Formats: sequence, C-alpha cells, structure tokens
Amino acid sequence: MSAVFARCLRFFAPQSLRYQLLSRSLFILAGLLLLIGVFQYIFMQQFLYKNKAETMQSQAISLPREAWNRFDRDRDKTGEKENNPPRMDRPMLFVPETTIAYIDAEGNYNLVSEPPNSSGKGPKLSTEAYAELLNSEGKLPYRVLQDSNGEEQLVSFQPVGPRGRPVGLFQLSSSTIPLKNLLFRQLMTFVGLSLVAMIFGLLTFLPVLRRTLVPLFTMVDTMEQIDAGKLNERLPVQQGQLEIDRLSMSFNAMLERLEESFEAEKEAKEQMRRFIADASHELRTPLTSIHGFLEILLRGAASHPDQLEKALKSMYGESERINKLVQDLFMLARLDRTPTFEVKEERLDRMLHDMEPQLRLLAGNRTVAFALQPDLKCHCNQDKIKQVVLNLFQNAIQHTDAQQGHIEVALREDPKSRRIVLSVKDNGPGIPEEHKAHLFDRFYRIETSRARKYGGAGLGLSITKSIVDIHGGTIGVESEVGEGSTFTVRLPQA
Repeated sequence: MSAVFARCLRFFAPQSLRYQLLSRSLFILAGLLLLIGVFQYIFMQQFLYKNKAETMQSQAISLPREAWNRFDRDRDKTGEKENNPPRMDRPMLFVPETTIAYIDAEGNYNLVSEPPNSSGKGPKLSTEAYAELLNSEGKLPYRVLQDSNGEEQLVSFQPVGPRGRPVGLFQLSSSTIPLKNLLFRQLMTFVGLSLVAMIFGLLTFLPVLRRTLVPLFTMVDTMEQIDAGKLNERLPVQQGQLEIDRLSMSFNAMLERLEESFEAEKEAKEQMRRFIADASHELRTPLTSIHGFLEILLRGAASHPDQLEKALKSMYGESERINKLVQDLFMLARLDRTPTFEVKEERLDRMLHDMEPQLRLLAGNRTVAFALQPDLKCHCNQDKIKQVVLNLFQNAIQHTDAQQGHIEVALREDPKSRRIVLSVKDNGPGIPEEHKAHLFDRFYRIETSRARKYGGAGLGLSITKSIVDIHGGTIGVESEVGEGSTFTVRLPQA
C-alpha cells in the first residue's frame, strides 16, 4: 500500500510532468468548453428571440385584412383615441401569452388583447419612437423591453395598411421568461455533458499519457543508473518518438564525450605518474653517482691526483646527463605550453645539404647516404625541423654498429597526399612489434643500457613527435627485427 501511495504521490505532485500535462490539458479543455458554452448561449438566445418575434409577426400577418379594417372603423365610431377600443372578436388567432396593442398614425397606444390573468399593459414606447417606426422601411426589428411591472418582454412590430404607406402599427409583446427557462435548461444540459466529457477525458487521458511518457521515464531510469563509473551505458534511440529519440542521441553523444574525457583524464594521470617516476629515476641515477664520488673525495681520494681526475671526469659526465635531461624537459614543457612558433617557407633539400657535414661527423665510421629530391618547399621552423632530423639521426646512431652501420636520409614528394616525406633509415637490430606503440612515449626506451651509454633518457622521440604535430605533420615507424628501422615524417607541402 505504501508503494502504491508513493507512486500516486509522485504522479500527482505539482512538479510532476504527468501532473502538469494532465492538469493543463484539462484546463485547456475546460476553457474551450466554457467558450463554446458562452457562444452557444448567446447564439441560442438570439435565435430564440428572433424566432419568437418572427412567429408573432407571422400571426399578425395571417389575420384577414377585413378584421383590421373593421377594427379601424369601430375605433373611429367610438372616437376613442387615447382609451382602449373594444376587444377584437378573433383573439384566438394569437397565442394566449401575447399582448397585442394597436398604434394609430398619430402614435397613440391602444391595447387590443392581453393574456389571461395579466396584471399590466405591455411595454409602451414614446410617440416619437412610434412615429419613427411608422416611417421606417423594410422589416421592423424586434426589441427587448420592460412592461409597467418591470417584467422583460419581447416586442415585435407589424405595420398595418398598404406597403410603404402604413396607417397603423400593431405591437405584439410576449414575456421572455419561457425563453430564458429554455435557455437555462439547455445551459444546464451543456454543463452536465461538459462535466461528463471532462471525467471521460480524464479517465481516457491518464493511460494515454502514461503510455506516451514511457520513453521519457525509460531515459530517466537509465540516467539514474549512469554514474562516473558506468559511462558505457547508452540510451535507446528507437522509441518511436522523434523528440525523445533526438534527445537520446544527444545524451549518448554527451556520454561518449564524457567517457572519452574520463579516459583521457585517467590516461593523463597515469602518464603524469609515469613521467614523475621516470624523471625522478633519471635524475636520481646521476645524482647518486655524483654523491658517491663526492664521498670518495671527502674520504681522502682528493689527495691522489689520478683518483681525483677520474672522479671529476665521472661527475662531469653525470652533470652533462642531468643538464641534457633538464633541457629536454624544458623543451617538452615549452612545446606543451605554447605549441606554436614562427614558420616560413623553407627548402628542405637545401637545409639537409647544409647539415650533411655535421651528420657525417656524428656518424663516425658508419656509412651515410643522402637521397634528396630538389626544390621541395615547406612552411616550417627551420631550427625545429633540424632538431627533428638530429634526433632521428642520433637515434639511428645509437642502434647501429659503429663500423658496419648504414644510415640513409631521404627526402621526396608524395603527389597523392601533397606532402613532403622525410625518412631516416638504418640497418640496426630493428624494433619488436610490442614496442612500436610506445616508441614516442616519454622516457620509453627499448634498451636502457644502450640509451644511458649515449646519455639518452627516452625523450628524443617524444620531442620529435611534438614538433611534427605542431607543424601539422605525422610521424611513423616501419621496422623488421634483424633488418633495421625506418622513421618517416610527413609534412604539408608549401
């Protein structure tokens, strides 16, 4: 019982959508019924009054003309202008509830017939009003007036005499009470039917409304189940209601973006954790080495020139490693913070020709080959692209034999993609498949010992990728174990 009561309370709560839709729909229906009732009452009243007036006029017209003439002659003989003339001998031609009065050419009022048990005369107009009616052309309109007792009367007028030259006017009046009683009965009937229609509409609209709002409540239930840990839930998008389906698609798109944001945040936190751990590890190793050499010197080794020289050279090498690591970290921080720099149109083939002596010097006894397509231009920052080439070239040096190593630097144009392709190929041991996806991660190294031997900390390829990304290019690697590796940079052509 408590659960049913709670559901009813939720349904009829003022903040409930169902309650608001139901109440506002019934309010609109009641307003429409009220408007219809008002217009029906007004139009029905006009119709009944007009019909009653035309009925009385038809009764007056149906009386034989000889009866009107005889009435005029009898009236002239008696000489009664202001008093009531003798009653007509055919009052049965008129309905019993109708009061009949004759208005002569001078506008004098003369009562002809009145209903039984009548306590007063019919409504009486002024002489000027009667004269205006006698001089009117066409059909005379009916009027609603009050008699001497204050009772409302429906008054109709019928001219007597030739068309266009009336000699008198008959005034026919009847009480409006029967008409008002009829209007009231019809109004009560309409109110009763309206209440029945409202109740029937309420009983019919409740299940229809409940069924119509099922997709919306399904969305609400699904959204209640979704939290930060269940962002993989999705709303149904084929529920048969266009607006709800569009809303579901919008929510699904939002959930996808939220899920991607949470995943990116988790990945960023994990990368930051790895970054701090790797940076701490890289800094701890040379600092520990320097600290150890300082302890040796403090214990008396400083007095032996050969031990002092060895210690100083070792500390100098470790300090260089720290300095290079710090410079690389600053470079990554600058690239992350302000990923833009000044670019202009450069000829990459000329730049590589200028770098050739430096690269051959770095290669030592390794064989270096250049395959450069001429006249290739690119919008770039020359210093940053030089750093990319140096990073890739030094990476190739680290992974090739000092005597048998072979490195090839190539530059060409890709007509399909309208991009300039810069590649550095070596004949080193190659890269296993499981390492390719992490090559450009910060502090990632395949062979820790080899990297440290050459002072590397695993940041060179990360810096290279950041510079290429800022230029709007891409970088990738192709490698086979035992055959070597090829790093390929693609830059937009000028």
